[in-house]
Amino acid sequence: MIYAAGIDVGSTQTKGIILNDKFEIVARALTDTGAYVTRAAERCFVEALQLAGVKREDVAYVVGTGYGRYKVTFGDAQITEISCHARGASYLFPNTRTVIDMGGQDAKGIKIGADGDVKDFVMNDKCAAGTGRFLASAADALGMGLGDIGDISLKARNPVRLTTVCTVFVESDIMSYLAQGKKTEDILGGVHSAIAARTISLVRRVGIEPEVTFTGGVSLNIGMVRALEEKLGMKLNVSPDSHFVGALGASIFALERAAKGVTSFESRVSGSTQNAELETRNTDREAS
Repeated sequence: MIYAAGIDVGSTQTKGIILNDKFEIVARALTDTGAYVTRAAERCFVEALQLAGVKREDVAYVVGTGYGRYKVTFGDAQITEISCHARGASYLFPNTRTVIDMGGQDAKGIKIGADGDVKDFVMNDKCAAGTGRFLASAADALGMGLGDIGDISLKARNPVRLTTVCTVFVESDIMSYLAQGKKTEDILGGVHSAIAARTISLVRRVGIEPEVTFTGGVSLNIGMVRALEEKLGMKLNVSPDSHFVGALGASIFALERAAKGVTSFESRVSGSTQNAELETRNTDREAS
């Protein structure tokens, strides 16, 4: 039995997936990234190995992805999260043509082909508006847990209209509405609606084609799922594994390379070239 692993080091959490040679998920691991990124990657991998019941030497190939992919020091290659989210989303929902990924620090829109390859993408990594960090700031301002605000937002009857989606000013905006006697659920309804509108505006730059799959940690927020669906006018594909999609895509790349007998050196060269290409395209787009 051949095993391969993908480790997605995000700004907030680090995810790990181990696949067997039948492309079956045999283990999932999740840990907080924290300040020591390399340790988080190692900790996540060890936990995944334990859950899978396999030894380190049984894993033929490891691919690191996410913002901290180069901190996966035990990995054989590093591949951008854009490619990994595309491949992972296609694995879960084969008819996916658009991916909306919302993480702790950035949001992305990815157009993909029938085989899960990236056709185009856009990302918002210059500002935390429209990300998990924005939602966390809103939750803090209301004295609530991040895991609670999505459900509460669904109870909104008269959602407020935020004057800004800037993370720096969201607290003062919320405090102002509380002083006016606005209900918590209406404030949260407005927060989710504002983020959804900003995200859809971003993704439209690459074109929105069905099916649309929602990935990243914010996909666990049912309020955000519903807000995006309302703005889009269509259902989103959301899986219980949606926040593991980056790691899943990385593990698929790893398994394919293990099956082909690609060496670590060859994969690092090809992976670096791919990363440079994608990041250059994104930099050019942001600059424009």
